Amino acid sequence: MTSASPTRSKISPPLLVSFSGIDGAGKSTQIANLEAGLSDTGLRFVKLAFWDHVALLKGLREDTMVKVFKGEKGIGSPEKPVRRNDKNVRRWYLTLGRCGLFMLDAIHLRRMFNKLRQRDELDVIIFDRYTYDELASLQLENKLVRLYARLLVSMVPKPDAAYVLDADPEAAHRRKPEYPVDFLHRYRDAYLFLARMAGMCVITAGTPEDVKERVWEHFRNKYEDALVSPAITDPMGTRQPQSL
Repeated sequence: MTSASPTRSKISPPLLVSFSGIDGAGKSTQIANLEAGLSDTGLRFVKLAFWDHVALLKGLREDTMVKVFKGEKGIGSPEKPVRRNDKNVRRWYLTLGRCGLFMLDAIHLRRMFNKLRQRDELDVIIFDRYTYDELASLQLENKLVRLYARLLVSMVPKPDAAYVLDADPEAAHRRKPEYPVDFLHRYRDAYLFLARMAGMCVITAGTPEDVKERVWEHFRNKYEDALVSPAITDPMGTRQPQSL
């Protein structure tokens, strides 16, 4: 990226951006790219990890799944595969428990966002995963579960830009061998359903550079809609916008 330092105008409240998608879709890479672009344009931001900063009782939830369903902790890599048994385990009693916990997480998220949006020094709030990533683990083919998902989506702050990074499940599994490929196919379908239901922006699979440019172009349009002048400089170059 080339450096750019435009005269910055204040956005109030700050823009809310979220990144979602199956494991191995490239979220960390694209979040880092967006952070670099924001820094180059002089915008002030904070990044929050949903599982670390929003989800309640994280340690207890993870330990329970490991002990009961004999999964492994950590993040898988091609050199060191990890077999996780958490969101891919679907039982009726787990669905009930998850729904209760997800509701508490949604309330916590609302409170957190209400505090963050009052901070004058912030222009953008980035979430690495969001409520949508919790809902993707539910059995959305069930009508009652879909109704619950719609309720939760209506409760949480709606991101100004909610990205679903789409990915081929087989390719994602090669990058992060944590969950069975058949589960990743169902998981991907759940994200695409949620994208339609919640009005999320699906970024189709491509090279990391192509995805970076599409994310930035979409974000820049959202920023300029919220503005405020002047428009932010494009640190990604001069390529023509690509369709999302």
